[in-house]
Amino acid sequence: MLREINFDGIIGPSHNYAGLAPGNLAATSNAGSTSHPRAAALQGIAKMRANLALGLAQGIFLPHARPDHRWLAALYCDYARAPRHLQAQALSASAMWAANAATVSPAPDCADGRCHLTIANLMTMPHRSHEAPETLAQLRLAFADAAFAVHPPIPAPFGDEGAANHMRLAEAHDAPGVEIFVYGEPGGPFPARQSRQASEAVARAHELDPDRVIFVQQSPQAIAAGAFHNDVVAVANEDVLFTHQQAFAVQASFYEALRAKLPSVRIIEVPASAVSLDDAVRSYLFNAQLVSLADGGMALILPREARDHPRVWPWLQQLIAGNGPIRRLEVVDVRESMANGGGPACLRLRVVADPATIDPRFLVDDAKLDRIAALIEAEWPESIAARDIADPGLIQRIEAARAALFELLDLSDLLTFNHRA
Repeated sequence: MLREINFDGIIGPSHNYAGLAPGNLAATSNAGSTSHPRAAALQGIAKMRANLALGLAQGIFLPHARPDHRWLAALYCDYARAPRHLQAQALSASAMWAANAATVSPAPDCADGRCHLTIANLMTMPHRSHEAPETLAQLRLAFADAAFAVHPPIPAPFGDEGAANHMRLAEAHDAPGVEIFVYGEPGGPFPARQSRQASEAVARAHELDPDRVIFVQQSPQAIAAGAFHNDVVAVANEDVLFTHQQAFAVQASFYEALRAKLPSVRIIEVPASAVSLDDAVRSYLFNAQLVSLADGGMALILPREARDHPRVWPWLQQLIAGNGPIRRLEVVDVRESMANGGGPACLRLRVVADPATIDPRFLVDDAKLDRIAALIEAEWPESIAARDIADPGLIQRIEAARAALFELLDLSDLLTFNHRA
């Protein structure tokens, strides 16, 4: 009964380009540009429709309360009188990148036979550091069944950014797997967001077999090139690891350890001579969804930036022309998310579970997506310029739009969630 379900974050009505994430080159280069929240959210809905068309199971997470008045109150200010940088941090729609919501270990990997999820603390960046309480509330509702264990975040100062720095390899989604935790070492030009200590704590919380776990350091060169999370340079699905040649600090020994634990693993390494780290970051080649298809084989769900890249797309054509496991390329338009530094993989959290154990309000089909899209068309702001974030009228519209979505999905009880949930 277990299958992989992709939970995408619905892009919230406060989506804007404030350039809040050092090391995220797309976000910082587009700081101050005009965003288009309505188009962004509809692009996300279209990506979910494409997943459904491929036969994949699809879920959603909802936008967080923005501005985050409780966070601002803890800083002893309100939104109207807050300094500009605090307004931007309180208004950020970054919870849309659901890959950072939590780290997930499916039931076959966990000693107690439950699926474990640990909420990411996202403590490295101020604009993301206040996401965890609402993420915890949503996930404890979505995964309230006894089949799950949902853990609160690892405490500071140990930075944890969730599934974006975690991979799982197994012969099948419902088979026991090898879990790979990728951490960074501080000292480079950009912050290393995932600590080894946090990864080790998550592995303990999930009751993973130490013999089925690997901790591997992310390449400092990759971080310096703009790979602020591992999922910008590597992605895994079932028994396939698709990775850049320079993704890890100790690539050869990592491969050796992985093959020892999972002899059936198939490693597809993209050479730096064909696709540089800069090419990978600009195209988000690896920030793709690598998924298993019902009729066999795997597909890469890629941003259109990968298709438009003069070196990446020809290399991908050679890849699918071969006899390897990746046989299909699906291109999606998520340009609004990409401009803030998040590709298709950033927008989703993968959970291997029985869909019957999940709160159905968090699962979608085409008909539900139709209703959500219609509401977005009616309620989401068309654009937000940098100067607009101080406009009380915009703030009222953002809050009303979010409330309307929660009402549509019969989730109004989450509008006033308990931060100590």
